[in-house]
Amino acid sequence: MKKAAVSLILILAGCALLMAAAAAQEDMVVVDPGPFENPQRPPSTFRHEEHNLAADIWECNVCHHVYDEEGNLLDDESSEDMRCVDCHFLEDTGTQPGLMKAFHLNCKGCHIKEAKGPVMCGECHRWRQPAADGPGAG
Repeated sequence: MKKAAVSLILILAGCALLMAAAAAQEDMVVVDPGPFENPQRPPSTFRHEEHNLAADIWECNVCHHVYDEEGNLLDDESSEDMRCVDCHFLEDTGTQPGLMKAFHLNCKGCHIKEAKGPVMCGECHRWRQPAADGPGAG
């Protein structure tokens, strides 16, 4: 009986961990600053799910891109199960931009192209993070 109870608890814990990992991006409030040793600014504010709803983005590969060996964008591939730092090193390597440049090219570049969204440093890198449901929470 105890063995069955322990097995059930382990299975439930495993399911909870999988669900937490799947929801991690939806719950994201700021971009992970971990890879940067001495950041000059606070991490950028980013509420994944709110952003995608407001921007009408339904396909992960719009932001989570994958390129082949020749540098061609693979339209049907997505890297949403990876961290940006898994592909982008801190510094540029060949034709691949470094991590900070990749964030700015992808995020700020899209905001400029679409003529909406923040493009100034302090609009994303806020010294005081807004409350989850307060003003500026998006």
